[in-house]
Amino acid sequence: MKALIKTFKQLTYKQIIFYILLLLSVVGSLVFVYNNYAFYDRPIAKVIESQTEETTNVTDQYGNEDTMTIQNITAELKNGEQKKEHIQLKNEYSITGAYDQPLETGNELFVSIDKDSVGEKQLTGSITDIKRDKYIVVTAWIFILVLLLVGKRQGLFASVSLAINLIILSYALDLNVKTGMNLLWIAAVTVILFTVISLLLVNGFNEKTYAAILATLLGTFSSLLITYIAMTLTSDTGLHYEEMQFLTRPYRLVFLAGLFIGSLGAVMDVAITMSSAIFELYEKDHHISVKALKTSALDIGKDIMGTMTNILFFAYISGSMPMLILYLKNYSPLGFTLSMNLSLELARALAGGIGIVLTIPIGLYISIFFVNRKRAKL
Repeated sequence: MKALIKTFKQLTYKQIIFYILLLLSVVGSLVFVYNNYAFYDRPIAKVIESQTEETTNVTDQYGNEDTMTIQNITAELKNGEQKKEHIQLKNEYSITGAYDQPLETGNELFVSIDKDSVGEKQLTGSITDIKRDKYIVVTAWIFILVLLLVGKRQGLFASVSLAINLIILSYALDLNVKTGMNLLWIAAVTVILFTVISLLLVNGFNEKTYAAILATLLGTFSSLLITYIAMTLTSDTGLHYEEMQFLTRPYRLVFLAGLFIGSLGAVMDVAITMSSAIFELYEKDHHISVKALKTSALDIGKDIMGTMTNILFFAYISGSMPMLILYLKNYSPLGFTLSMNLSLELARALAGGIGIVLTIPIGLYISIFFVNRKRAKL
């Protein structure tokens, strides 16, 4: 307790104000999200009782076994004209839980009210979705608090940059949907904004940041150009766009735009690593030779190249695991399963890998250029 009081006394006035505002933000957002029913147009109901009506074992034509359970749900409406009235619902869920889940007392649901039951003794309806905003807010705050705990000031700026980037991405996608503007051009502008905002906020306005920004943009755009040329020369042979079959946009364009943004994270990581390493070497020894900088930076680049490429590969491939299991469980041939589900993911991983490899020499020479400028000013 004494240590806590001592730590509190060491805080500056600005730090105290910051922590008070942070606490108020956490409490205020949680109170709001737990009581925001009136802000939704769709009816929301809170489960007050659930009973199992029937459980059935089912087996499909391939011998896959599952268990289907039907629940009778009594819930209380939390908004709308029927607020505080009870509604009867049915919930059907399976053990696999692909598109459903068991419901318990306290769960909040988006529901559709049967028009025929309005004005009757008992309202009935159906479940359309689960209300999950409170869980999202709690998880988001845990993420932000961990960032602040570990990164402190930089963690705060990282949180701000993430929020800004989410807003930009949302606006960019909305712009494409509403206006039909070319998605690839939108992605290009978005990548530039992501890079500039993220690096400037987290690392500040300095030569190291400027070098990382240039290296990131050159590496990302170069990897996209090489990928585009390769796809054009091969006429997209081997790429399966079936997962995009419900889109009303050109598949190839959507894929390239996603690839553009997807490779940015890894490329940015490599660019700032190369830039930070070179500037750190220079700050330790202002008389270090360019040759020594190149040798040390290339060794660092070689060390991170393999791990970053593997990270991209695992990140993309992991998203396909559910579909791989589904295909194989239904006795699809292995070659067909892999080609249908991994062609686009492997292409994304390869494109990102190209960007990583290209960014190492690009980041090296751009950083050395800025180091030489600093030397000339001394």
